Amino acid sequence: MKINLNNREEVFEPDLMSITELLAAKTFTFKMLVVKINGELVKRNEYDHKVVKDGDDVMVLHLITGG
Repeated sequence: MKINLNNREEVFEPDLMSITELLAAKTFTFKMLVVKINGELVKRNEYDHKVVKDGDDVMVLHLITGG
């Protein structure tokens, strides 16, 4: 499948992936992540169920705290 991940085209072997699988494939390890698929916010408890498919626009942002 071909998706747009953080404004960059990416190609993955499976046709469908859960967000959890996508994060593991790209080795995103930050604890505080915000994920949007096609502009829609995805809650953390939906990461195992929400599917990313060909043509989706995915944004994965990590939150940083500081002062």
